[in-house]
Amino acid sequence: MSPRKQFLVFGAVGTLGFIIDSAVLYATAGWLGWYGARALSFVTATTANWHLNRHFTFRSASASKFTGFQRLMRQYFSYLASMGGGALLNYAVYAAVIDMSTHPLAPLMGVAAGSVAGLTVNFFSARYLLLRRSQIQSPPQ
Repeated sequence: MSPRKQFLVFGAVGTLGFIIDSAVLYATAGWLGWYGARALSFVTATTANWHLNRHFTFRSASASKFTGFQRLMRQYFSYLASMGGGALLNYAVYAAVIDMSTHPLAPLMGVAAGSVAGLTVNFFSARYLLLRRSQIQSPPQ
C-alpha cells in the first residue's frame, strides 16, 4: 500500500477512534470527571485503533511479525508506547480547549482538536518507529 493510501486508511481508522473516544468520554465523565474520563477514553480508542490499524493499515507488517499471544501483547504495548508523543500532544490540546472554553461541547471540540494535533505524530510513530521500514509494503518503483 502506498504511503498516501496508508495515511488515508490511518485517518479513517482515526475517525472511528474519535467516535469511540468521544463516546467513552461522555459515558464516563460523570463518574471520572472530564480529565479522568479523557485518559480512559484515549486508552480505549487507542486500543481500538491498534486493532484496526493492525488489520487494515499496516496489515503486511503486523501479520508477519507478530503471531503468538506474547508477541501480540508486545506489539500492543509497543504501539501504546509509540503513541506517547501523540498522546501527550493530544491531551495537552484537549486540556487547553476545555480550560479556555465554556461552550457545552468544549470536551468534544477538545477531543477533535487533540486528535487532529496528534494524527501526524502518531502516523509517523506507527509507520517508522513501531514497524520497521523493511516490513512496510512500499509501492513498486
